[in-house]
Amino acid sequence: MGPDGIVGIAEDAAEKFLRVTKHYLPHVAHLCLVSTFLEDGIRMWFQWKDQRDYIETSWQCGAALANLFVLINLLGQLAGCILVLSRRFVPQACIGLFVIVALQTVAYSILWDVKFLMRNLALSGGLLLLLSESHSDGRSMFAGVPSVGTPGLRQYMQLGGRLLLVLMFMTLLHFEANAISLVQDLVGTVLILLVALGYKTKLAALTLVFWLSVLNLYLNAFWAVPAYKPLHDFLKYDFFQTLSVTGGLLLLVALGPGGVSMDAKKKW
Repeated sequence: MGPDGIVGIAEDAAEKFLRVTKHYLPHVAHLCLVSTFLEDGIRMWFQWKDQRDYIETSWQCGAALANLFVLINLLGQLAGCILVLSRRFVPQACIGLFVIVALQTVAYSILWDVKFLMRNLALSGGLLLLLSESHSDGRSMFAGVPSVGTPGLRQYMQLGGRLLLVLMFMTLLHFEANAISLVQDLVGTVLILLVALGYKTKLAALTLVFWLSVLNLYLNAFWAVPAYKPLHDFLKYDFFQTLSVTGGLLLLVALGPGGVSMDAKKKW
C-alpha cells in the first residue's frame, strides 16, 4: 500500500471519529481551551500573596496596584471561563481573556522570552478560533455596533487562529543530530505546514492533538513532583497551557480551516 492509500485510510478514520464525536467535540474543545485560564485564576486565589509580592517587587508599583493586578487576573479569568463554558457573551469573554493574556505577557516579562511568547501567541490563536465560532451566526458583538461576523472576516480569523496555533509546536522542535529527534522534527514540521496551509487540516490537526497530548503527559507531569518544589508550579502551568492549545486544535477540527485554506480551494 502506497502513501496515498495510508493517508486515505487515516482520513476515513478521522471522518468516522468526527461523525461519532460531533456533538461532544466542541464542548471538550471549549473545556480544554479555557483550562489554563481556569487553573491560573484558581492559582491567583491560593497564591495571592506570592503573585502580589512578585508584581510589586518587579514593577515597584505599590501594594494597591499589585493587589488590583491579581484581582483582575482572578476575576477576569474565572468569569471568562464561566461565560465560555455556558456559551453566554462568548465574544466579550474572548476579548477579556485576550486582555488577560496581553497583561500577563507584559507583567511577567514574557515578551522577552521567545518560547513563552510563542506559547502565549498559540493560546491567543485558540481564542481567535473561539471568537470566529461565536460569529458563525453573523450577530453583532455589541448592541448597535455593525456585525464583524461577516463570512470574509470570519475566514481570516480562522486563518489567524491556525497560524498562531502552530507556534506551540515550533517550541517543541529540537533540531538535534539524532535519529529520533530528526524524525520527530520532520513529522512535526510537515504537520505544522499542513495546518498552516489548511491542507488535509482535520487529519493533521487530530494528529497534532495526539502528538501534543502524549508530549504533554510525558514532559509536564507536575503530579510527579512534590507541591512544595518550584518545578511543580512550572510544570503545572505548562501542562494546562499546552492543554489549552490542544483545545484550540480540537476546535479547529470541529470548525474546519475556513475559506482561506487549500481544503476550501479544493471544493471550488
